[in-house]
Amino acid sequence: MSHRDNDAIAVIHFYATAPYACSYLDDHQARSQVAAPAEAVDANVYSQLIGLGFRRSGHFTYRPYCDVCRACVSVRIPAEKFVPDRSQTRALRRHGNLSTRILPLAFVDEHFQLYRRYQRARHDGGGMSEDDPAQYAEFILKSHVESWLVEFREQGVLRMVSLIDRLDDGLSAVYTFFDPDLPRTSYGVYNVLWQVDLARQLKLSYVYLGYWIAQSPKMAYKTRYQPLERLDDGRWSTFLR
Repeated sequence: MSHRDNDAIAVIHFYATAPYACSYLDDHQARSQVAAPAEAVDANVYSQLIGLGFRRSGHFTYRPYCDVCRACVSVRIPAEKFVPDRSQTRALRRHGNLSTRILPLAFVDEHFQLYRRYQRARHDGGGMSEDDPAQYAEFILKSHVESWLVEFREQGVLRMVSLIDRLDDGLSAVYTFFDPDLPRTSYGVYNVLWQVDLARQLKLSYVYLGYWIAQSPKMAYKTRYQPLERLDDGRWSTFLR
């Protein structure tokens, strides 16, 4: 892949990682295909790569490249066509009092403390629950594209933070963390619905949700957002649950 910018040509290369333990399926080995050099993946190139099933983690742009398994399926919501179901409508009502603020990527200790609480409650022992500020910054605050942090507050109290990338044709939901201690909340659902509404306001076509994995409860929920589209063999098509 080549990209021309100010009469210079940046050539993107791809390499495969060594196998590593899969984060989603027990007893599975995973590999990734990574785009390099990282600094050459600007907003335009990144938008193209997202359409081909890539994601971003910090400065690294990657997609699953496993030897046998094909469980990871890229999915996106067509913003104008999306219609919330009853439970999603309830989530909108339940958290409609949240105020939002879109911020540039910068370290805020209040965000970091919420991130630590979320990781320890939801992903204890998963490798990120003991992240220090430097590791948090590498994951959340490093980006070569247009990225935002969105605060969600309830009467001034921080409840949720979402990392979002803006693409040529949509928004990419990179990562979200929220207060894990409050009962009967639907922060994650509300966040997706909020991003769909933001995409509509910005006249963008899609919200990219990353990977759907049928065998992983952490990822299987994404089919609840309908209509949904999935990427198979380089083509996007309707994905009905």
